[in-house]
Amino acid sequence: MPQFLRAALAAILALVAAAAEAEELSIAGPGGPLAGTLMRPAPLTATVVIVPGSGPTDRDGNNPLGVTAAPYRLLAEALRERGFGSLRFDKRGMFASKAAGADANAVTIDDYAADVAGWVAAARQATGSECVWLLGHSEGGLVALAAAPHTPGLCGIILVAAPGRPMGRLLREQLRANPANAPILDQALTALEALEAGRRVDTGPLPPPLKALFAEPVQDYLIDLLRRDPAALAADTRLPLLIVSGGRDIQVGPAEAAALHAAQPAARLAVVPEMNHVLKDVGSADRAANLAAYGDPARPVSPALIDAIAAFVRDARPPDSGARSPKTETAGGS
Repeated sequence: MPQFLRAALAAILALVAAAAEAEELSIAGPGGPLAGTLMRPAPLTATVVIVPGSGPTDRDGNNPLGVTAAPYRLLAEALRERGFGSLRFDKRGMFASKAAGADANAVTIDDYAADVAGWVAAARQATGSECVWLLGHSEGGLVALAAAPHTPGLCGIILVAAPGRPMGRLLREQLRANPANAPILDQALTALEALEAGRRVDTGPLPPPLKALFAEPVQDYLIDLLRRDPAALAADTRLPLLIVSGGRDIQVGPAEAAALHAAQPAARLAVVPEMNHVLKDVGSADRAANLAAYGDPARPVSPALIDAIAAFVRDARPPDSGARSPKTETAGGS
């Protein structure tokens, strides 16, 4: 057989094998099925359940607000190359999980945590794994921490670009960091204070950007979210914990990882110097280049992130093995 045909056949067989390792999976939701994708390479080293971030984010990590970089799909594919299985899913009321909730906004963190517990059970059953790893990205890190105490069969928790302080403090910093927000900053902070106090906000007088940020259909969810303290949840966990921070993350900065690590010093802290919020390496501090990566599905997830996850899973002790020594590392850097 000519060499070029042999290479083409090998590539086709590789694609077929990869497709065979991915399968649709569903579990019961409150109003209908929740939908997800299971990747199960052979041999299987470990299985990771990926908990998505905020807003209308699908199982691939995309959302209609401008993210088309497919970070969760690429993360799952990169993990597969290391022998890691993964399960990623659409949130209740959204995308292929739309039937699970009539109103995607009528949810709480505890609702999402209950769904995560169901996905963990499904992943264990589908793979035969005694326990699986929970990976929460961005707001999904808070959901993972909230789910962990009520979810049997966890090996440990991986928090990637996750908040470490109450969301109100993070939102204030994000609002103040953008000079374009100066004309609307006072209104934004007033609305945020009301929601933190458990009061809904009339968005009628607000300018369009704040109408979107504090949209009335999501205010009950925001009120619930703003009450949560991720550092307190991290302090209470007795599971092996990895905290990953991206050095180019313009949404969730290093202060968040530092707060989580201060709350749980036994955790491993990994800093990926070039990684941005959508898990892609960005070679400069240029904001436009960083944002361009949000729309680039051809750019792989940071290899240093995969290295950090693989090393953590390899080194972590079982949950009942006692306290671990604190460890901090720089992933992919010196």
